[in-house]
Amino acid sequence: MTGTQGYPPAVSPTKKANLIGGRELLPWVEKYRPASLDQLVAHEDIIRTIERMMIKRQLPHMLLHGPPGTGKTSTITALAKTMYKEKYKSMTLELNASDARGIDVVRDQIKTFVSVKQLFASAAGGTADGQPKLVILDEADNMTNAAQFALRRMIEQYAPNARFILICNFSSRIIPALQSRCTKLRFGPLTDEQIAGRLRHVGECEKVEITEDGVQAIVQVGGGDMRKVLNVFQTTSMGHKVVDAKSVYASTGVPHPKDIDSFFEDPPQHIGVLLCQRVRLAGPPALEGLRTRRLPAANASQNYRAGYSSAAAVQTQHIACGH
Repeated sequence: MTGTQGYPPAVSPTKKANLIGGRELLPWVEKYRPASLDQLVAHEDIIRTIERMMIKRQLPHMLLHGPPGTGKTSTITALAKTMYKEKYKSMTLELNASDARGIDVVRDQIKTFVSVKQLFASAAGGTADGQPKLVILDEADNMTNAAQFALRRMIEQYAPNARFILICNFSSRIIPALQSRCTKLRFGPLTDEQIAGRLRHVGECEKVEITEDGVQAIVQVGGGDMRKVLNVFQTTSMGHKVVDAKSVYASTGVPHPKDIDSFFEDPPQHIGVLLCQRVRLAGPPALEGLRTRRLPAANASQNYRAGYSSAAAVQTQHIACGH
């Protein structure tokens, strides 16, 4: 989902978007999803490692974990499309473990897919061009323990014919027996520079005017999540001709930093403890600084009437302070 120089075209050749009034309906998250490994530039070390494994035909079972929107699924789909090309659909089984998370799915769908060898299997073993099939289990941390234990044995049994790719947000929810059978790769949040570059590229392709403060506002709201960033950008562009900081905060409902600053000006009443109580966070060090600040009654009422919760105020202040 990331890129700077080698961005994919506006619409992948394999995707045909519906048109209404000449405008494409494909969400930007899918429209600008990388279609090959050379279009990925975030997490360069991980991409380089995976590419080397693919070239040497030594792809292991993998566990990709990290926050949402950091390119885990995009990396694996780009890998599969690079490996299989036109045979991608027949060589890949993609399942979202949030929906298909029980033991029956493991026993039926997955076992059927990995146990059937392709007719064009090469003499080198595995399947097409000597590469194994791919079973991609997205959101694998939502699989039941019974399904994970059943998958443990299947990974070993069908290793000559298939590779299993587990994708999750929290690796701690994957049983140790599965973790030990996979190569673990962590995807961290994207940098501000990577997100900003992507935003400018999408703005150029969509012919949407976006200001520099608009870019910074989306970067702040997105929090390193590229999926959220593109959704916010698309939503804001639908309601405003120019995407600037004001329109971004208005579209997302996130308090503008200037509004939050007004929370912490001089007298008369304490707000720190009140905020902590309302969001049930009466202790973290990140909020200790709030206890000594005071809130003007006029500013508090103004922000309350605007619909900003104390939780939103604390979250925005938390991000702005870099904690």
